Amino acid sequence: MDNFENKSIILFDGVCNLCNVSVNFVIRHDKKAQFLFASFQSDAAKEIMLHFNLENLNEDTVILVEGNKIYDKSTAALKIAKQINGIFKAFYVFIIVPKFVRNWIYSIVAKHRYQWFGKRKSCMTTSPELKNRFLA
Repeated sequence: MDNFENKSIILFDGVCNLCNVSVNFVIRHDKKAQFLFASFQSDAAKEIMLHFNLENLNEDTVILVEGNKIYDKSTAALKIAKQINGIFKAFYVFIIVPKFVRNWIYSIVAKHRYQWFGKRKSCMTTSPELKNRFLA
């Protein structure tokens, strides 16, 4: 885990269309290339989850790994928004909303994400220029 200095890692559901669109959105707005990505279906994500004792975690959430800190659900999404370029940083203001309220809303979307946005048969493939941003 120490070889990702100055990088944050986003763990996501690689077969979820909403998750894949979100990852592509972050890539487009992450001009400093500060985020790396690993789908829950990858060996890298499984290793990270073992390292942080998250083996029993449900794959219906986004995980943000920053150094030795783990953030999930709405907190992870807001921390990611805070670090990308553009007006999206403004969404971080919602961090003042109580976590149980934010996560309740997040959980509704997460529960219905396949129904509303669809599901892929396999994880997304990356272009050669983005290959180094994805952990396998």
